[in-house]
Amino acid sequence: MKITQIAGFLGCGKTTLLLKLSRILLGDNERKVALVVNEIGEIPVDGKIMQESGMQVKDIGGGCICCEVASSFAKTLTQLYKSYKPDHILVEPTGVAVPHQVKLAASMAGRDAKISMGPAIVLFDATRPAELLDMDMLGTLVTTQLKDADIIAISKVDAVDAAEVSDSAERIRKYNSKADIVHLSSFEDLGINELAQRIIDWKE
Repeated sequence: MKITQIAGFLGCGKTTLLLKLSRILLGDNERKVALVVNEIGEIPVDGKIMQESGMQVKDIGGGCICCEVASSFAKTLTQLYKSYKPDHILVEPTGVAVPHQVKLAASMAGRDAKISMGPAIVLFDATRPAELLDMDMLGTLVTTQLKDADIIAISKVDAVDAAEVSDSAERIRKYNSKADIVHLSSFEDLGINELAQRIIDWKE
């Protein structure tokens, strides 16, 4: 089973993207998809709907899956592998999680489950680049997330003009010159199919 995380600071649009990606990956029920959520948000409201679509949904609370509850995260992945055998697991960590540490926590399940790592997708909100990068503590967290990303999705591009999107891309490149950058609008469904295909095709 392939484990892909949708990371990024609070308010970047992770939950909306997670829901849309899961439905695309599910397709015509040809794939099994599970969701692991470590974020307090609107996901529980959608849980019943997603489960009716054939997806498994697990909510992990009590701390961040990359540190305080890493063992619970690994156990959840192992349980999903044994009971459901999903093709894809999409993970929404907390807004303060570090992608590299999430990968390490997920790898703990490799002792009891056959897993592979999908891309670390990090969202960057195009409507507030200065807030995300220029504030001291928040800027340190966000730049760490960006450095760990395999794919950076500049979100909410429908809410800004082309120059502002370009400015966000230039700022991002200062911290990660290798990650693929995707322009994303969940409202207009821009970039979502591209991200889903990247997840399907991704090789470690």
